Amino acid sequence: MARRDLSGAVDFAVLERMTAGDDAISEEVLGLFVQQAAMWSPMLDVREAGWRDGVHTIRGAAAGIGAEALAEACQLAEAADKAEAPPMLSRVRDALDLALADVAAYRHELMLRSLKG
Repeated sequence: MARRDLSGAVDFAVLERMTAGDDAISEEVLGLFVQQAAMWSPMLDVREAGWRDGVHTIRGAAAGIGAEALAEACQLAEAADKAEAPPMLSRVRDALDLALADVAAYRHELMLRSLKG
């Protein structure tokens, strides 16, 4: 993966502004995002008691890295009634997959830059 593989699911300019362009901090923040996604994505099912907590946590993590579409999908799902939530949670999972793919490509680019010194 490389920067050319970015889909636009994440606006990394948001991350770069937040980290003042420091690649090491960007890598750390993205690593935390991936960990949060792994921890909370199993909760993206209305059969899970804490599904709103999972959506809320992913929403905040997404906003912090510039994954606006994911954050918006989370916001809608979080506000939904339980009966209306399943298709919204499906959209959250899809948006999360896209964001994670972009994060993987961007992290690969960061790794390559670190090798070049």
